[in-house]
Amino acid sequence: MNICYKLCQNYGLAIILFTLISKIVLLPISIWLQYNSIKLVKMQPELNFVKARYYGDKEKVAEEHSKIYKEYKYNPFISIIPTIIQLFLLMGVIEVIKVGMIDPDINMSFMGIMLSFIPAKVGGLYFLSPTLAALSALIMCICQNKSNVIQAEQSKWSQVLLLIISVGLSLYLGFFVSVGVAIYWISSNLLAIVQLYVLNFFINPKKHVDYAKLEESKKALDELDNIGKTHRKKTEQEKENARREKEDYKRFFSVVNKHIVFYSESNGFYKYFSGLIEFLLNKTNLIIHYITSDPNDNIFKMAEDNSRVRAYYITEKKLITLMMKMDADVVLMTMPDLELFHIKRSYVRKDVEYIFVEHGLGSVNLTFRKESLDYFDTIFSPDKKQTEEIRRREELYHLPNKNIIESGYFVLDDMMEMYKKMEKEPLFTGKKSILIAPSYHDGNIVESCLDDVMEQLTNLDYYIVVRPHPQHIRHRKEQMEQLKDKYKDYENVDVQLDFSATDTVWRADLLITDWSDITFEFAFCTHQPVLFINTPMKCMNPDYQELGIVPMNIEIREIFGTSLDTDKLDELPEKIEFLFENKDKYAHIIDDYAGAQVYNIGKSAEVAGRYIVDTLREKKKNKMQGEF
Repeated sequence: MNICYKLCQNYGLAIILFTLISKIVLLPISIWLQYNSIKLVKMQPELNFVKARYYGDKEKVAEEHSKIYKEYKYNPFISIIPTIIQLFLLMGVIEVIKVGMIDPDINMSFMGIMLSFIPAKVGGLYFLSPTLAALSALIMCICQNKSNVIQAEQSKWSQVLLLIISVGLSLYLGFFVSVGVAIYWISSNLLAIVQLYVLNFFINPKKHVDYAKLEESKKALDELDNIGKTHRKKTEQEKENARREKEDYKRFFSVVNKHIVFYSESNGFYKYFSGLIEFLLNKTNLIIHYITSDPNDNIFKMAEDNSRVRAYYITEKKLITLMMKMDADVVLMTMPDLELFHIKRSYVRKDVEYIFVEHGLGSVNLTFRKESLDYFDTIFSPDKKQTEEIRRREELYHLPNKNIIESGYFVLDDMMEMYKKMEKEPLFTGKKSILIAPSYHDGNIVESCLDDVMEQLTNLDYYIVVRPHPQHIRHRKEQMEQLKDKYKDYENVDVQLDFSATDTVWRADLLITDWSDITFEFAFCTHQPVLFINTPMKCMNPDYQELGIVPMNIEIREIFGTSLDTDKLDELPEKIEFLFENKDKYAHIIDDYAGAQVYNIGKSAEVAGRYIVDTLREKKKNKMQGEF
């Protein structure tokens, strides 16, 4: 500072010159920090994908992050070195300016006297000093939030919080330090801005960082963060459910040697497992561990009545961690896309067998994403077409052969058996009944033409049941409640929002649908015809034709009944009358088709159950041999 003063002969300019020299001297550290910051942002996509893969498991995330830091030779503590140096400099500047005021030459000058004043003591125009200090901090933060390689990637809230702290601290300290120190602070902030843009010009982060991959990783993490998130205050019931979930999570992992685990998304999905579970309860001594994301699932009542059924309430978000730590021999689920999104295979045990249980007949190649079944070990296939599609895909993409069990379809067997036993009472005495059961995809009946369909039907002498898809009820509950309310005063219309009951399907005389898999359950069970509305096709795989196999969902549209375009709905009454007149003909056609395509009608649960028993025996045998 002395040298600077002798060069300038002005104490204010000397402080500014000293600040400039300190920035130049410390430039190597700033360059080092720039490269280190770029390194952090460069590896951020990998850090984010690790968070997404092991979502909720903080220990595993920390472990994997540590490996990435070592791989990139990154030290997170490096970034605090400039802050420490800046604090030492600030303390030195405060002291040297205080000492400088004792120098007679400086102390007698006007500048020396002015720079010695502390705004909090003298007030007046000297309040300009902390104001300018705060303003310089504001400008610096704005520039850093926009252009600093690390701060630009922080959340808006983090940026705003840092800005508030920096500006607030500068304003506060500016009142209690001398004006000379404030000049150092202001000039340091302004020179930091210049340095930021100079470094970005010569060491451009855009040349080193894959920002497209970074955005992709952020999106993957955000999707997980937003699962189940609500912006309203939790109700008492939600708080109770959260407490219950925490207890069930601990209870699940307190059980060792779990052999078989089922996962259900909500209450109505039990029917896809029911035949198999009943077989296992009746023919084995296995404990059934059943996870559900529905706090009101009927499985909890079943667990109270049967000690061999253990039910656990786990929301979809908590399920991420639970599945990663899965320690069972066999896991069965109807949810596809294992490993593709937030639900992963276990990293605790590599020998867990994941079995996909189909929740509908029809084409998996058409109605699922292309890779949706690739990470399952075993498929319980209900029909020949599905097996053909899976094997053809494995051949086309050189995938390892999955274990396909030609089991059949549990739900269909249950429905057929109950249909045989039930009294064939009409849904409405004296009237034929029509069931409207849409699929859940863009452009389905509910979204595209339900009002037009209802306009045609409500004036006819039929009893109409509207049965939205379970996902409509799950994701658009308010809209479905409004639909129910709209037709509450119609004597011949019933909007059903509880799809756990299935008697409506069995007792209807005709089904109107778009691309729903309920077609198979209805037609194979009742042998009644189907009227298909040609809405946009339900297609999750735009490349479905590459297998060279006509999907069953398309094939049956002119076999099980007839179809109708959405712009010809005025022909609906005529088409319905035609199908009713020819229902005996369609009954024979449907029966023959079922016999030719569906596996093990009436015995599917036994076939699947015996496979599970044999699998568990083999796992036990291998484990004992390994221990021996």
